Amino acid sequence: MSVSSSLRRLTALAAVTGAAVGAVALPASAADHHSGYPRHTAVYISQVRYDVPGRDDRSNWALNKEWVDVTNATRHGVNLDGWTLSDEEGRTYTFHHVWLQGRGTVRVHTGYGRDTRTDVYQDRRREVWDDRGDSATLRNDHGRFVDAVSWGRDRDHRGDDRDHRGDGRGHWGGHRH
Repeated sequence: MSVSSSLRRLTALAAVTGAAVGAVALPASAADHHSGYPRHTAVYISQVRYDVPGRDDRSNWALNKEWVDVTNATRHGVNLDGWTLSDEEGRTYTFHHVWLQGRGTVRVHTGYGRDTRTDVYQDRRREVWDDRGDSATLRNDHGRFVDAVSWGRDRDHRGDDRDHRGDGRGHWGGHRH
């Protein structure tokens, strides 16, 4: 057998092996990108509860019923240290020492409480999210836009956000930016 025919056989074997590995890996990769989440968004605002059920009385109980869920759509954990969540008025919560597990969600409550892996607290004494209309904006530790969800107010007189790019979030969610 000549060197050139051996080289051709090795090249063909490598191509077949690469194709087989790619075919086996495709379903896991496809599941990551086609599970209903935008392909480019690894961390996103998955749900917002801005209208507290019952009376808005500024009690800690009521404030903690107002929250934003931030979800990690990937299989890998994400360090949220230094990330921010803000409203249209500029009220900003900065994540400190929060590790968001792969396929995990952290709920950001408005009131006071003890932070855990799945729940963190802004330690505020007043509501953040306006029931009539507002936006929750998530930025990474470099201040770059990650995601936003808006609700309420007819901003462009068509009943929707000017930057609406996706799914209506129903009663608790608003519209994705």
